[in-house]
Amino acid sequence: MQIREMIPQDRKRLRELYLESRRQTFYWNDPLLMHEEDFDRDTQDEQIFVAIEQQQIVGFISIYLPENFIHCLFIQHEFQGLGIGHLLMQQAKKVTQRPIRLKCLSRNLGALAFYEKEGWQKVHEVKLHDPYWEMIFQD
Repeated sequence: MQIREMIPQDRKRLRELYLESRRQTFYWNDPLLMHEEDFDRDTQDEQIFVAIEQQQIVGFISIYLPENFIHCLFIQHEFQGLGIGHLLMQQAKKVTQRPIRLKCLSRNLGALAFYEKEGWQKVHEVKLHDPYWEMIFQD
């Protein structure tokens, strides 16, 4: 497993992975409203690290460094549960200051369990049309 910073040639695969992962993870949303180009908009101005297994990108994490905010963490479905999210999170911890923040949809129970296992703490649940938890990580 290799973790490295994104290079321009990665963009096409990352767009595909982002779309596939969102359609699987956020099954309650209309998949026709999700597009590959969303990746460009949703990760603008963010530092992105990719996970590579067998010469293929299988996951990524994007970080908005000015706010120490993890915006996206997606792992290809077939590679989930193998420690890739942990490795990407470790990389994010190397380039951010504390506390690190993120938001996680309340109904995304698998992701919430992952973050809590990684040492993240729930701070506040924001109850909008699709509630989410604000979470922080401090050493």
